[in-house]
Formats: sequence, C-alpha cells, structure tokens
Amino acid sequence: MANSGATCEWVDLGNGLRGYYGRPAGEGPFPAVVVYIEAFGVNGHFQNLAARFADAGYASITPDIYDGAIYEYDDLDNAIGHLKRMDDDTVMAQTAASVDFLEGRGEVKSGDIFVTGFCMGGRYAFLANAALASRFKAAASFYGGGIGPVEDFAGRKILLDRVGEMQAPMMLWYGSQDQSIPAEEHGRIAEAMTTANKQYTMTVFPDVGHGFFCEDRASYDAAATQAAWDGTLAFFAENVGG
Repeated sequence: MANSGATCEWVDLGNGLRGYYGRPAGEGPFPAVVVYIEAFGVNGHFQNLAARFADAGYASITPDIYDGAIYEYDDLDNAIGHLKRMDDDTVMAQTAASVDFLEGRGEVKSGDIFVTGFCMGGRYAFLANAALASRFKAAASFYGGGIGPVEDFAGRKILLDRVGEMQAPMMLWYGSQDQSIPAEEHGRIAEAMTTANKQYTMTVFPDVGHGFFCEDRASYDAAATQAAWDGTLAFFAENVGG
C-alpha cells in the first residue's frame, strides 16, 4: 500500500516477541495504536493496515502473538486450532510489552495510545480495555467473537464480567449477517456496557458478514470498511489528549 513517507518494519518487543511497527513521516509526537490480528497471523493485510494508520497520522504496533505463524483464509481448521491454543494472560502480557515499546518511542505522544482488533483480535481489544484499562484512551473492536456468547465455541472465557473494569470508551463494529456473532450477543454486550455505566457505541451494518474489513477475504465490504475506518479514526481523534 502506498504511503507518504511512512516507515513500516519488524521490531523486537522483548522476551522473544516481535511486532510490526508503522510510523508516520516526521518527528511527531504522534498518537499510537496497538492492533490485534485476526486468527490468521500478521499477514499482508495487517502490514498494509500499519501503513494505513501511518498515513492517518498514527504510529502502530501489531504484536506477533502467533509467533510467526500465518494461515491462508481458507485454512480455517488450522487457524481456529491456533486460536484455541491462545492464552489470555499471555496475550495481555504481550500487550503490555507493546504499550511499553510505544511509550519508549520519541515520536509517540505518551499517554495517547489506543487499541483495536479484528475477529479474534476484536475480543482482545475488548479484554485489553479492561485488563489494561489505564493504558488506553479508547478501544475499537471489529467483529470480536467470544466477547459475550452464552458459550464460546473455542472454550474461551466470556468477557462480560470484565466490563466494570473498563475506563476508556469503547466502539464496536458488526455485520448483521455475521453467522458467528448473532444479534442476541450484540444485546448481551450492550446490556452489560449500559448496566456498568460505560461509554460505548455499537454499529451493525446491514447485509454485511464477518471479516468485512479485510480486502483479502470474500466477505470484504468496501462501503462498510470505509465507514468503520472513518468512524474509528474520528473516535480516536475525539479522545486524543491536549
């Protein structure tokens, strides 16, 4: 993806963890965002997304929580198998290391750090907004499966009991035709957020399925992607400090 002088590269985050780092041209300081992957690894889509954030004026770090593994989008069995082996506490520790990395960069505006994620990563963005509440200014979750089902297909812990820990506003994006996240789950999430008196917005695009933001997936929807991208950037900008 073309960008205006942005730099994107692999960096060492410590303890064997690497991350894909994108930064805008110039000295900054820039706000920054931690980006969580889908269940397929840090593939070309997420490397392009780093450049896209850089063009929008954000430094970003995408921690390689899959340790270099990448799966094709039609290799769902192996991707889901890897997802099932993930440990929430380990990922949150890797997230803290990612924030530490950003906070240590001279071009990053300390304290103006956001978090977002997609699919599996949408769940992690929701969790990070609770588990690492003081470290993020706002969080955006894209079709995060496993946040509020009655029972998670992968055996993951349901996250609705973590809502009370959240400090930053939350934005959630879904498609009405997402077969893995039914309308009842949207309702449970909304009820938990409202009951806990938390700031959130939830958008459900009609006739849009799971994975709509990824240009490399059959479910990609350009209009929904643009609307969600613009909305997320506006949401982050509203929460940038003085």
